[in-house]
Amino acid sequence: MVARASRGILDDITVVDLTTFVTGGFATLMLANQGAEVIKIERPEVGDDSRHSGPPFVDISDYEGEGRAASEHGESPYFWTVNYNKKSVELNLKSEEGYEICRELIDEADVVVENFRPGTAERLGLGYDELSEEHPELVYCSISAFGDSGPWSDRPGYDLLIQGMSGMMSVTGPEGGDPVKVGLPQTDLITAMWSAFGIVNALYRRERTGEGERVELGMLDAALPWLTKQAGKAFVGDEPTRMGTKDPVLAPYQSYPTADGYLNVACGNQKLWEQFCAEIDREDLASDLRFESNADRVANMDALEEELAETLTERSTDEWVERLADDAGLPVGPVYSVDEALDNEQVNARGAVDSLSHPAAGEIPILEHPLNYAESESGFDEAPPLLGEDTEDIVQALGYSEAEIEELRRKGALSG
Repeated sequence: MVARASRGILDDITVVDLTTFVTGGFATLMLANQGAEVIKIERPEVGDDSRHSGPPFVDISDYEGEGRAASEHGESPYFWTVNYNKKSVELNLKSEEGYEICRELIDEADVVVENFRPGTAERLGLGYDELSEEHPELVYCSISAFGDSGPWSDRPGYDLLIQGMSGMMSVTGPEGGDPVKVGLPQTDLITAMWSAFGIVNALYRRERTGEGERVELGMLDAALPWLTKQAGKAFVGDEPTRMGTKDPVLAPYQSYPTADGYLNVACGNQKLWEQFCAEIDREDLASDLRFESNADRVANMDALEEELAETLTERSTDEWVERLADDAGLPVGPVYSVDEALDNEQVNARGAVDSLSHPAAGEIPILEHPLNYAESESGFDEAPPLLGEDTEDIVQALGYSEAEIEELRRKGALSG
């Protein structure tokens, strides 16, 4: 494999990533952030669908080095956000030669991740049973919409479908309104995090037993444990409903209008509630029998919202944040736009958004991951790869000569 400078916890782990789009991409991104070498296998000329699923696009047509954009429109920054620190190899897995190169890469790898529909990997000759016979220490992760068993296992699935079928959309949106999708690809990301967690668990098990493992999960299975509070209500026969920004078991715990925007208020216990009332000069609310306990406040949320909105609209969001968060230490905060969330004094101080030099696009922003260790390194030090950028280097590292690589390109096993 290609030498790396990383000193992360997973810096001796090599991952062959056969996935497309966000779910598998974010899972292997998490591994790359911890030092793993991730080799992304992409379809010749096309690549990962997220490379060209924009707009917006960044024009890199003037670039003359290794690799290229997967679309005449350019490169999608969306692709960048889930592919830092990876290598890109273009392989035609339906050709005999491309398949053999993939098998050689897997023979040297620790982890394989795929998100084909159930049965597809087996038809390609890349299923767990076949690979583990020759590579018994392999950790293999299979991701699909509904898992590889059950009556829905053959169905395709995307985040929108899983948000609807997991119950999330039934509790998201304004009270009495239509179901609303979370603005992020939430179930894709939830599944990705479970996948990375499962892979690391399997690697730990391998350290103890010397045995490989298959991690298998469906997006719907992955989403259900995140229902928590709503599931708790359903388990005792209380049907959860859409509540806007309100919380089903805490109050006040929602967004309120201010003179110029919105303020999130999160009073998680009685002490905070009483202090909050004092700081906004509404001690009368703390003694109001309707709001005496958290249970009372939850039962009278609408009346509480009316009272607090009347007071909080008297000042701007910044004024309330300074008075309540900075001076009084209360859990309140603004509702930021995405631009504001990515560029503020806290995010900048923590280095949560950084930058890297992209081979074709110049300096690009990167979203760092949140794990900070006392004794180990984590983070990204390489830009997301252009399509096929590492094909020749990685295939040469397997022992192929330049002439053999040219012949593979001629046969269509490699793009070129």
